[in-house]
Amino acid sequence: MMTACVENLIVSKPYLLDPSLYLKALKLCSYQSLKKQFLLIQGNSVTNGFISNLQLNNSLLNLCARQGDVNHARKLFDRMPERDVVSWTAMISGYLRCGFPWSALLLFKQMRRERVRANDFTYGSVLKSCKDLGCLKEGMQIHGCVEKGRFAGNLVVRSALLSLYAKCGKMEDARLLFESMKVRDLVSWNIMIDGYNADTSFGLFQLMLAEGKKPDCYTFGSLLRACIDVNCLEMVSELHGFAIKLGLERSDVPLIRSLIVAYAKCGSLANALKLYEGTMKGDLISCTAIITGLAQQNSFTSVAFDIFKELILMKTQMDEVVVSSMLKICTTIASISIGRQIHCFALKSSQIRFDVALRNSLVDMYAKSGEIEDAVLAFEEMEEKDVRSWTSLISGYGRHGDIEKAIDLYNRMEHEGIKPNDVTFLALLSACSHTGETEIGWKVFNTMINKYGIKLREEHLSCMVDMLARGGNLEDAYELMKSKNGITSLSSSTWGAFLDACRRHENVQLSQVAAAQLLTMEPKKPVNYVNLASVYAASEDWDSALKTRKRMKETGSCHKAPGYSIVY
Repeated sequence: MMTACVENLIVSKPYLLDPSLYLKALKLCSYQSLKKQFLLIQGNSVTNGFISNLQLNNSLLNLCARQGDVNHARKLFDRMPERDVVSWTAMISGYLRCGFPWSALLLFKQMRRERVRANDFTYGSVLKSCKDLGCLKEGMQIHGCVEKGRFAGNLVVRSALLSLYAKCGKMEDARLLFESMKVRDLVSWNIMIDGYNADTSFGLFQLMLAEGKKPDCYTFGSLLRACIDVNCLEMVSELHGFAIKLGLERSDVPLIRSLIVAYAKCGSLANALKLYEGTMKGDLISCTAIITGLAQQNSFTSVAFDIFKELILMKTQMDEVVVSSMLKICTTIASISIGRQIHCFALKSSQIRFDVALRNSLVDMYAKSGEIEDAVLAFEEMEEKDVRSWTSLISGYGRHGDIEKAIDLYNRMEHEGIKPNDVTFLALLSACSHTGETEIGWKVFNTMINKYGIKLREEHLSCMVDMLARGGNLEDAYELMKSKNGITSLSSSTWGAFLDACRRHENVQLSQVAAAQLLTMEPKKPVNYVNLASVYAASEDWDSALKTRKRMKETGSCHKAPGYSIVY
């Protein structure tokens, strides 16, 4: 019906020479996105001699740019015999809306060369282009133009400048500009709150409330992101309560989504799930946050599978982040069969992009599930590999006791110019520990410290101690533990592994040293007393063994927690 109406307007002879006819017809097109009728209007206007009508050309250009056809819009723009600031602004904003901020910035420069004066909408669009591109220098030059003109106090332009400085990390400049504003709307406050860290954000939030401004979903979104940065669950709960008091929580989908993400990332999956079950079922961002949180906490795995199944049944377009998190859960529960099914689902889906992170998850899953050949296949199919890709497969080889392939892969990694990190060396040292390759382990350890200058972590030291102790080199292990290499204190797990090795090799002297450390750190743990008593018993020092067990009883450490089964 609307199509017929447009066509009737155009072919009506009495209105042939009236430009307002085309403007009315264009207004109808703008609501209906009628491309055929748009072309009909354009062609008819040219045929009837309105090619020079500035208002009509601007309307044609604006509609074309709004519909996303920037190529056609640029052709119209270039053919216009006369252009005013509206023409330039329509084309600049069209480029920005379609994701071409650099073209928008270049067109603004051309506009300046042709000495056309910009208006507040032009400045707003081009400053947003600078923000998207991170072009602070160009943005500051435009700021200079603004200050020289008549839009220095314009609220839209000021907000655009605030957004530029905040995005580029120039918060001092943003704060100066903000303080100089005579009128500040909610947008200005939101930009400043979003740009600062948690402490300053909440301080600004209190000032905003004192000025009588009512926060919206964007305000809460910025504050919730600040809570995530400092992992403050208490503040998330307080903001949630405040949003309920303002009446925003029930109907505001972006706010609920932000709350779900904040709860999930701050560790309160129960609250995230309550919000999700209420109104957000099938929402990809909410589902991704919950599934990722479940994967990180290694809990509620059945809930993650239920949510993933819901997404499939609702035919929600999924991305690689969700799939990667699901693969991590499959790795945690060692469910290779479900992992393969998810892999097949991702291959069949046209929306899921196999980026480096997703392929890394595949390599990690197959390697940790014992399918080392499939892990190698997934690794070799990667066009781009990062350090995690190499480390996952090296760790897989080490877990399977194939130290030669692990070292060969490490050498290949170095040859291809990938710099190993601390996790890479931890995987290599763990492999050496499990296979008893003491000599190779020392080479890897020295390479890590001397060649790459990687700071030693306790996990590295634990692997070395375990490797040396397994080979009977207890004195070397003890000397390494005493040196610590920058580690302030060793954990009980390292001393426990060393004590266990001393027990196996019946070294009474070093067992006493390790036990003394452990009993200081964990005086209530019975296994420390048992291991030390076993060392004394093995060397037939029955008095010392009896004294150790007696001491265990005196400290109340002999009451072990009873074992239980989940089968009932």
